[in-house]
Amino acid sequence: MVSQLTRFPDSWEDLASARADGFIPVADVEETDDAYMLEIELPGVDKKDIDISSTGRRLTITGERKEKERTGVLRRRTRSVGRFVYDLQLPGEIDDENITATLSDGVLTVRVPKASNEQARHVEVK
Repeated sequence: MVSQLTRFPDSWEDLASARADGFIPVADVEETDDAYMLEIELPGVDKKDIDISSTGRRLTITGERKEKERTGVLRRRTRSVGRFVYDLQLPGEIDDENITATLSDGVLTVRVPKASNEQARHVEVK
């Protein structure tokens, strides 16, 4: 039950927009001392079909998994196709000028650096 609640969208608007547009891909979000790291599963999605934008602390990743051209009759489908939306509000300020993203083996990895004033600092006691 806890697992299901942690995957619950930030708001009802997020849930409504995702349902209308397609699907929400599964993802992991990790926080390090200097950045937030997102790994989003997007097998079959071409990098030209992915758009990443940020506004304030909100990161939005949208795109489309296109239907594969088939020669036979599709008897069963369990994979999602169509538009997807992954929307996330990060807990701290971000350096949106230095966000980087790579797509490899069907996994989109996005590194979102923290703003310099948000980074953890070690203070030595003298």
